[in-house]
Amino acid sequence: MPWTRDDLAKAAARELRDGFYVNLGIGIPTLVANYIPAGMDVTLQSENGMLGMGPFPTENEVDPDLVNAGKQTVTALPRTSYFSSADSFAMIRGGHIDLSILGAMEVSETGDLANWMVPGKLVKGMGGAMDLVAGVKRCVVIMDHTDKAGRSKLLRKCELPLTGVRCVQRIITNLGVFDVVPGGLKLVELAPGVTADQIAASTEATLV
Repeated sequence: MPWTRDDLAKAAARELRDGFYVNLGIGIPTLVANYIPAGMDVTLQSENGMLGMGPFPTENEVDPDLVNAGKQTVTALPRTSYFSSADSFAMIRGGHIDLSILGAMEVSETGDLANWMVPGKLVKGMGGAMDLVAGVKRCVVIMDHTDKAGRSKLLRKCELPLTGVRCVQRIITNLGVFDVVPGGLKLVELAPGVTADQIAASTEATLV
């Protein structure tokens, strides 16, 4: 049974470590905030100038003035701090963020990432993603393994414009977990009920 969006977030939450400063990308990655292990001290950073985000708000907790970089309402913590976008990107570019968890449309077998250009849609630009993949110590991607037509999104070479080159270390899809290693992608974990044969049939990238 392939993983659901929440399963993907739970799997990505296993990447967190005590004391980490973490940036969560738009989409499925934002769900990781709900699965930080109890007792673990993790500080979430948002490009729009917020350090220390709590889980998503309940209906009674929604504050329309408190949003993350994806314009989703979030909650604050007693230690939350606010600052300018310039300071936020200085934090990212200066290497002060330990982990970034991003979504993607395509990832290549060498760890190239394409996650900003949507074919047929008008997009203003790649936003903070370019800085995140260049300035953060470790980049993990969570995504669907294939597109709606069943075509692999793990490719030998990305077809869409790149966000970053050789910047992804681990990929978590709805079918399994993969590490970018010399020569291709290494299968680390299978989603429950998914077989290695299914992975091979659904993956264009080289599996090692």
